Amino acid sequence: MPPSEDGGPATRRRPGGRTGRIRTQVLDAVRAELGERGYDELTMEAVAARAGVHRATVYRRWRDVGGLLADVFAAAGDDDWQPQDTGSLRGDLAALNHESQESLTAQPPIVAALIAASFRSEEAARGVRRLWEDRYARCEVIVSRAVRRGELPPDTDARRLLVAATAPVYHQLVLLRTPPDPDLPDQAARTAVLAASAGAFARPATDR
Repeated sequence: MPPSEDGGPATRRRPGGRTGRIRTQVLDAVRAELGERGYDELTMEAVAARAGVHRATVYRRWRDVGGLLADVFAAAGDDDWQPQDTGSLRGDLAALNHESQESLTAQPPIVAALIAASFRSEEAARGVRRLWEDRYARCEVIVSRAVRRGELPPDTDARRLLVAATAPVYHQLVLLRTPPDPDLPDQAARTAVLAASAGAFARPATDR
């Protein structure tokens, strides 16, 4: 499930007017600085200069780099993104994996840089956890659709299935940092579907 690079095409809960414009300028600057320079060279001064905003404004609203990163993740969750409905579980999971792979390999590498930053900043780590929780919740519809179509047992644990289906893409690109495999999104989806169809992700009886 791809973390958004820019908050998505349609946003909600964002402040309007001058406050909204300043937030957009500053968060765009954070993404650009991360993509070009990485976390170690991300500074409040550089962000303010790129955004065309006085640095006192940036310090007053975001306090520090951690605050900037946390707000970038918060903004990414303010979009209207939903997983594709391809008509089949395998197709839905493959589409999800392809979106994730494209997001992680985009240039400049903003999403990859944001994920890397979450390992260096506790505020960013909290932000990315909230974002993943949101994305997983949105993607649970993939499993509920599959149950209605009769592709999955009704007791399938949606979160476990989604993690198993998407993990190989993130493992390859984020942990191993190997070149993207064009076949991996479909292969991972197919493997997860086979396991799920066999009941591998059934919830324990006590949870049903």
